[in-house]
Amino acid sequence: MRQIVLDTETTGIDPNDGHRIIEIGCVELVGRKLTGRHFHRYINPEREVEAGAIEVHGITNEMLADKPLFSAVAEEFLDFVRGAELVIHNAPFDVGFLDMELARLPGRQPKLAEICGVVDTLVMARQKHPGQRNSLDALCQRYFVDNSQRDLHGALLDAEILADVYLIMTGGQTNLALAGEDSNEGGEGGNKGIRRLPADRPALTVVRASEDELAAHLEQLQIIDKASGGNCLWRSTEASDGN
Repeated sequence: MRQIVLDTETTGIDPNDGHRIIEIGCVELVGRKLTGRHFHRYINPEREVEAGAIEVHGITNEMLADKPLFSAVAEEFLDFVRGAELVIHNAPFDVGFLDMELARLPGRQPKLAEICGVVDTLVMARQKHPGQRNSLDALCQRYFVDNSQRDLHGALLDAEILADVYLIMTGGQTNLALAGEDSNEGGEGGNKGIRRLPADRPALTVVRASEDELAAHLEQLQIIDKASGGNCLWRSTEASDGN
């Protein structure tokens, strides 16, 4: 299964009030493994970013002045996500903004749900942990995911962190790509310090006991058994197992 973990940053809270997307960050999972491919773009929203939003993500109007419009990156974005299952924390927020941006483009543009499946990790977390805090930061703390680089929100960094959380929350086993791998998609941003184990790392060396060590171990067990009057736990376990 191909999945895209996605996050956005915006000028404000509500797209119906004219707020726009200013950053899109996506990372790709195939078969529950990070592939190293990502899509990352900053976007000129053609409007002011609210002061409250800047406090959250730190992206200023000056930073966005020379960035492309959404219309310039829309086709590349759609090509990247088309046919995948999107994994999003609080999906209605990001999908609502993206659908609104697509609706502004000329011609009939698809809504994301028409070309992608959508999984909302916030809904999933609330089902698994009812009555608890289920923000991304809270989930990082609960699942021991390192989010120490997350002083401010950032779409690509949050997508990478959410990928870790999602893999642990849905299976407990993660297969993570090496930090700093070059992407085949997107060009801005990059890895923000998430520490990952390389997928091709050498297998751990297994040191097995020698014949002499096994004999010494058995001798020690016999000494303990004798001292206990034959009442050692492993003896009763062996008897019950027919060994």
